[in-house]
Amino acid sequence: MAKKIVLTGGGTMGHVTPNLALLPHLLQKGYEVHYIGTDAGIEAEKLSAISGITYHGVKTGKLRRYFDWKNFTDPFKVIYGAFQSAHLMGKIKPDVCFSKGGFVAVPVVFGAWLHRIPVVSHESDLTPGLANKLCKPFVKKIATTFPECAAELGSKAEAVGTPLRPELFAGDREKGLRFLGLEGKKPVLLMMGGSLGAQAVNKALREALPELLTTFEVAHLCGKGNLDASLESTPGYVQKEFVSAELPDVFACADLVLSRAGSNALMEFQALARPLLLVPYPKGASRGDQILNAQSLEKRGLCRVLLQEDMIAATLKDAIMKTWADREALTAAVKAAPPADGTMRVLEMIEEVQTK
Repeated sequence: MAKKIVLTGGGTMGHVTPNLALLPHLLQKGYEVHYIGTDAGIEAEKLSAISGITYHGVKTGKLRRYFDWKNFTDPFKVIYGAFQSAHLMGKIKPDVCFSKGGFVAVPVVFGAWLHRIPVVSHESDLTPGLANKLCKPFVKKIATTFPECAAELGSKAEAVGTPLRPELFAGDREKGLRFLGLEGKKPVLLMMGGSLGAQAVNKALREALPELLTTFEVAHLCGKGNLDASLESTPGYVQKEFVSAELPDVFACADLVLSRAGSNALMEFQALARPLLLVPYPKGASRGDQILNAQSLEKRGLCRVLLQEDMIAATLKDAIMKTWADREALTAAVKAAPPADGTMRVLEMIEEVQTK
């Protein structure tokens, strides 16, 4: 009889893509794969239609770091979701559960613990998020991207990198240039702001375009609803809301990357050995994890960082040019760093917890 595994995680693509990276390996090993996520989150959109997965939606909530009336109602959703998840665990009877975090994972991990199902969780950021802190007592092993995070989480934790999708390494530069409509006669600057974009960086980059286009062609992934119609005919500049299937080819034609500092994206760029300029989300817009992620890489010489509070068009242009001037040193440091792809080690951990 085939082994069964429950995958969980949601809220952002950062909680989904590592599960997507593990999926082909799990199917190859013969696992029957179930995914527990929210009823209407991004994970439902991305995973419910994938062949080889049975998707289950549950109720969940989140703790907001600001006043919101939902902070009073969401705990009841979490409790209800825990009962739903426990019922699903009893029905599916998986051999193991893998959690990528996000608040949908909390009731799922608790439900697994009630049925004595071993759990492996993964934390991407330099400091553990609240969901993974809540889950820690109920998991067997914790994989982390950063060694600092593993040290904070203690004996259950091991720094392994992040599961990365194998197709990211199969991109074709010429296909990427054709898809983007770029000539490739100048180096290509790729700006990525995450699945929802990055308004402040979008604005500064567009203001700096006249000067940047003397050196680069610019591929701008600006996020849904963030296209600027006035720039559509600008030579050497292309903007797209979001790229999915063609992303490996886009990565392959990028000579320099400007990005936010979400951990999964950082590990992808590190694994691809691309020189990086990071503009992390500011502390007021998040719990500060992106700043810590970026600073950790910068201390190891793997990137350059520009804080958003210091960013205007002129400082962004200067930081881009300095990063480009330092590209050889940055690329050499990235290639000498420990591997960013933790796929194989996470798969080993999934097997290990089933034998204890």
